[in-house]
Amino acid sequence: MFRVMLLMFGLMLLMFQMISCEDQMCRFNQTEICYAVLGHKLSLQMDPESQRYDATLKHHKTGNKTVDPTCKIKNDKIKENTCDLYKSRSDVMISNGAVIINHVIREDSGRYTIVLTDSTGSETSAELQMNVKGEDQMCRFNQTEICYAVLGHKLSLQMDPESQHYDAYIQHLKTGDRTVDPTCKIKNDKIKENTCDLYKSRSDVMIINGTVIINNVIREDSGRYTIVLTDSTGSETSAELQMNVKDSGSVVFVIVWSLQMMILLLLLGGFHIYIRNTHTSGGKLEEDTAL
Repeated sequence: MFRVMLLMFGLMLLMFQMISCEDQMCRFNQTEICYAVLGHKLSLQMDPESQRYDATLKHHKTGNKTVDPTCKIKNDKIKENTCDLYKSRSDVMISNGAVIINHVIREDSGRYTIVLTDSTGSETSAELQMNVKGEDQMCRFNQTEICYAVLGHKLSLQMDPESQHYDAYIQHLKTGDRTVDPTCKIKNDKIKENTCDLYKSRSDVMIINGTVIINNVIREDSGRYTIVLTDSTGSETSAELQMNVKDSGSVVFVIVWSLQMMILLLLLGGFHIYIRNTHTSGGKLEEDTAL
């Protein structure tokens, strides 16, 4: 009985560890940008059949004009002396057709190209753009991809570079909210007094160099944003941004750790009751036998 309880606890612990996993995964055939987090683990999935091909991985580093580093892969292994891309990187490995980076660094940013060559010499290729983000994140109102902000972290929302010369009007369509959308008016790089119910009572929000700085992201920051810039002639230009707020890894860890401790205490309590009942039953049996 005790072994069964230990086995159950082990399986539940494993399940929660899988749920809490912060590992990120990107695919070479995806069209959207792969956003990796500095210091975290990242899996770059190649073609599912890549283990049957000779693969050459090339990294066009962001802002790098020198020769692009490459890496040759065969039978799910990096070929010795043919990988200047991950040279001296013991944290990088190949597993089940995926490049596993256990500790993302800033230099991992850039565009990747993978070329697969079959036994006949026929080639297929795919690309992936990877951007590495630190703890502080930055998004732009003219970007097409979703802006993912981390709960409790700092976020910079860049307006138009010339926004300091315009009157700006920001509107926030909150996720799942059907009430009046909060707005904020900005002029000369400052929030106009009594015209900003969007960031009302938010001392952590400020405007600097045409950028909205949120020093402590909250869940209510999620939603779609629209910015309208008006010049001196009254002409308007607008842009939108979708922001999704997600939990930080530390919050997830604390929650999962708490759940694990609760389960452990419950199992230990159950085991204690089981042992007590066993002893009680044993004592009664001995008394009956004696009689």
